[in-house]
Amino acid sequence: MGDTKKLKKKYSGPRHPWNKERLDSEAIVRTTYGTVNKTEIYKMNSLLTDFLSAAKKSATQSTNQDKIEKEQLLAKVKRLGLITENQTVNNILNLELKDVMERRLQTIVMKKGLARTIKQARQMITHKHIIVGNKVIPSPSYLVTVDDESRILYSPRSKFNDVEHPERNKDTKKDEFEKVKSAETKVQTDKEFVEETAEVKEEVEG
Repeated sequence: MGDTKKLKKKYSGPRHPWNKERLDSEAIVRTTYGTVNKTEIYKMNSLLTDFLSAAKKSATQSTNQDKIEKEQLLAKVKRLGLITENQTVNNILNLELKDVMERRLQTIVMKKGLARTIKQARQMITHKHIIVGNKVIPSPSYLVTVDDESRILYSPRSKFNDVEHPERNKDTKKDEFEKVKSAETKVQTDKEFVEETAEVKEEVEG
């Protein structure tokens, strides 16, 4: 047997780990997008840095190979939904971390209404309740392509397919309760109005 190949690190952390401004912004990202640790943020940030570096390089080079790489970069970024079909390399330079975070499977599962919260979306994905097309994707950080976005569903084996599942009915029951409560309040208000009107009428007639 040969020597074990050392895996290359797929992301780079911050140069200054105790920068307060960066720590505060990372805390907001973790809360908003439900990452379990900062490593997930660093991976997305490294991917964004790669896109920006490639876009800058393509803007200054003009060989045939550079043109091919530019077209490949545009195709990939458009496929991931980071820019629209009519946008160019210049638009890649305007991308921010939140744009990449918005394309994570965890975020899209919540936005599609398959999960009630960002944390529940993560739990569903890691417990293999979610499929993309016909494939189970257990990674919350998986970047969803534009074509696959409409193919995100509950797994056929998932109990969440049952419309009577208690987790799916929580919001529905809450909405029904609020509607009933609102109706009761309206009835009570109308009743009080009728009683007050009757009292005023008696005083006028008396």
